Amino acid sequence: MDIDKLFKVPKLPTGSKRKMPDNPTPEMLKKMRLDTPSGRDSEDLPMVVDMPESSSAARQQSRRATVEDGDDEGVDTSFAPGGDADYFAEEDEEGRFYGGGLTSEQKQILSIFESAEGEGTTEDPEGISITSIRRTLLKFERAVNKNQDQRSKYPDDPSKFIDSEADLDSALKSLLSLAQSPVLAYPELVRSGSVSLLIGLLSHENADIVIDVIDKRRRSKRKRRRALKTLIEALLENSILELLVDNLSRLNETEESDRQGVFHILGVFENMLGFNPDLSLILVSRTKMMNWLLDRVQSKTHDENRGYSAELLSILLQNNVANRQDFGKKDGVEVALSVLSQFRRRDPVDADETEFMENLFDALCSALAEPEVKSLFLASEGVDLMVLMMKEKLQSKSRAIKTLDYGMSGAAGTAICANFVEVLGLKTLFAAFMGKGSKKSKSNGPAAASEDTSHILGIVSSLFSNIPSESPDRIRLLAKFVENNYEKTDKLLEVRENAHSRLKVVDVEIEAEKKEILAEGGEIEPEDEDLFYLRRLDGGLFTLQTVDYILAWVVMEDDGIRAHVTQMLERKNQSLKDIISTLQIYRDNLDVDIQSNGTVTDHAPEGGALSQKEILQHLTDFLNECS
Repeated sequence: MDIDKLFKVPKLPTGSKRKMPDNPTPEMLKKMRLDTPSGRDSEDLPMVVDMPESSSAARQQSRRATVEDGDDEGVDTSFAPGGDADYFAEEDEEGRFYGGGLTSEQKQILSIFESAEGEGTTEDPEGISITSIRRTLLKFERAVNKNQDQRSKYPDDPSKFIDSEADLDSALKSLLSLAQSPVLAYPELVRSGSVSLLIGLLSHENADIVIDVIDKRRRSKRKRRRALKTLIEALLENSILELLVDNLSRLNETEESDRQGVFHILGVFENMLGFNPDLSLILVSRTKMMNWLLDRVQSKTHDENRGYSAELLSILLQNNVANRQDFGKKDGVEVALSVLSQFRRRDPVDADETEFMENLFDALCSALAEPEVKSLFLASEGVDLMVLMMKEKLQSKSRAIKTLDYGMSGAAGTAICANFVEVLGLKTLFAAFMGKGSKKSKSNGPAAASEDTSHILGIVSSLFSNIPSESPDRIRLLAKFVENNYEKTDKLLEVRENAHSRLKVVDVEIEAEKKEILAEGGEIEPEDEDLFYLRRLDGGLFTLQTVDYILAWVVMEDDGIRAHVTQMLERKNQSLKDIISTLQIYRDNLDVDIQSNGTVTDHAPEGGALSQKEILQHLTDFLNECS
C-alpha cells in the first residue's frame, strides 16, 4: 500500500485566489507575511492559509478565535462605556470583568447617601443589649433636656436652639431601632421614665418633632404582646390618647409632613384598638375623637386620611353601645347620610373611595343596633335615601339594602318598617329579590344565597314581625306573594331548595367528623355541638330558617298561598312538617343565636309585643294544626 497516496492533498480549485503550494519555500512564506494590510501590525493578525476542504479538523481549527496577551501600557482608558470608573479595575480571579457601571462622580454621590442612611441609628438590631438600650435612652434624655433648656433661655432666637433641635431629631430617630427588640427595650423604656419624655414632646412647638414621636409609636406595632402591653399601659398613664387627639387639630394637612403625621396618629389608634378593643370607649369618652372623625369624613376632597377616618369610625362603633349612642348625639347619622348621598348618582371613582363608602355604611349599620339611632335615622329621612339608592342600581344599592335590614330589625324597627312601606319601598325591594335588572350567573350546583338576597330576606322577615296584622301595610305586603301567580312565593321556595341542598352537604361532613371522634375514643362536648351548629348556620341553615319563617307567615295568613306551598313541597317529597322542624331548631337555639347586626334575638320587646321565641311558638302550633 502506498502511504503517500492516502495522505495526498487534492488539488485546490482554480481561481483568482492566491494558493499555497504543496511545498512552499521560506521565501514564499516571507513574501506572504509582508503582504498583510497596512495600518495593522502583522503580529496582531493570524496568518490565513487555505487548507484543504476535505480536512474537517483543519477547517474547525481555522475558525477558532485566538487572543494573544498584549502589553497594557498605552491602553486608552477614555473609551470605557458610560465612563465606568470600574471598567479597568474590577476583575475576578479568572480575569473576567464585572464593572459597576458608575462614573467616579456617581460613585462618590452613592457613597454619601449610604453614609447618610446610617445616621440616627444605633447598633445592629441583632446586637442590641441592655447596655446599648440604656445608652440610647440616655442620649435621648440629654437631647430633650438640652433642647428644653435652650428653648427656655432663648425663646425668641431660633438660631440659639436650632442645633439642639437637630440633635433631638436624631435622638428620636435612634429610638426606632428599639422596636426591633421589644422584650428588652419596652420595659426599660418605661422604667427609665423616657415614656413621659416622649409624651411631653407631643406638645412640642416644632411640629416635625411631634411627627417623629408619632412615627416612633407607629413603628412599635406587632411586637411581643407582653412587652407591648407594658408600653401601652405606660402610655395611657401619661394621657397618650388625649395628646394625640389634640395634635390632630394642630396639624395642617395641606403640608405633606403634617398630613403624614395625621396618618400616623390614626395608625397608632388603630394599632392600640387592635391590641385592646376596650380602649375604644376610653378614646371616645375622654377625647374629642368622635367630633374630629365626623368633621374629617365630610371633607369635599377624598384622600387617604379621609378614608382612614371612616375606617377608624367603623372600628369605634363595633360592639360598643356607648360609642354608638355618642355617635347619635353628635349628629353622626345626619353626617353619614349627607356624605353617603353623593353615591346615589355615581359610583366611587376608585378602590380607595369604594372602601371609604363601605366603611361609612358599616359605621351606620353598627350604630343602627341602638333604638335611639333608629329614631334619628328615621327623622333624617334615611329610609327615603336608601330606597332611592336601591332604584339607581349602583354600587351603593347593596349597601343600602344592608342598612335597611339593620334598621328594620327588632321591635325598635317598627316605625322604620311602616315608613318603608309608605315610601313605596316594597316594589323596589321585590324587584331586587326577583333579580330584575341584575345579571344571572350560570351554575350547575346549589348556589349560596347572595349577600343582597340574605338582607332582602331579613327585611321581609322584619316586615312580617313588625307590621300590625290586618293593617293596610300588612295586606300590601301579603299581596306581593300572591300577585303574578305566586311568583314571589315560588322564588322563596327556590331559595329554600338551594339552602337545603347546601345544608345536606354540611350535615354529611359533620356526621363523618362525629363518627371519627367517637371511633378514636373521644366525646362530643357541648362546645363541639355549638361549633357544629355555627357551621350549619354558615352552610345554609340561617337562610333556611329565614325563608321558613317567612313561609310560615304567608301560609298562616292566606289560604291560597298555603295550598300552593303545600303542592310545591310535595313535588320535592316534602311537607309543612319540614318547615316546622326548621322553626323548632330556630326556636330552641334562639338564646344563643345572634342576628346579623350582632344583637341577641331572644329579648322581650317593648310595649308588650311578643318576643321572637313566642312568635315562633305560635307559628309552629298553627302549622302543626294544618299538617
